[in-house]
Amino acid sequence: MLPRLTELFYVSKAMGPFARDLGHDGPPFAWNPERRALLRAELDAYYAKLYGLTRDELRYILDPADIYGDDYPSETFRVLKNNETRHFGEYRTRRLVLEAWDRLSGS
Repeated sequence: MLPRLTELFYVSKAMGPFARDLGHDGPPFAWNPERRALLRAELDAYYAKLYGLTRDELRYILDPADIYGDDYPSETFRVLKNNETRHFGEYRTRRLVLEAWDRLSGS
């Protein structure tokens, strides 16, 4: 997981000393929004596993309506979901996190 974290934070030369302390001796990483979304999703799935969550518990955290239906009176990431639906035509974070979960689980 450390290489993923390093890739997320080391996008400026100012972070070079910290990146080198963590074993990275290359240049800063390019800012790539798609790659960053994937890295964040992989880390989210990894942390969910570390916390002992089930896939359904993770689904609930990402979007309670996914478990209990569209009329469920609670939301967790409304702004993120709305922005991604408008921009990508889907709740991309939910999909990416669950895909990463499935890869970690070997599903």
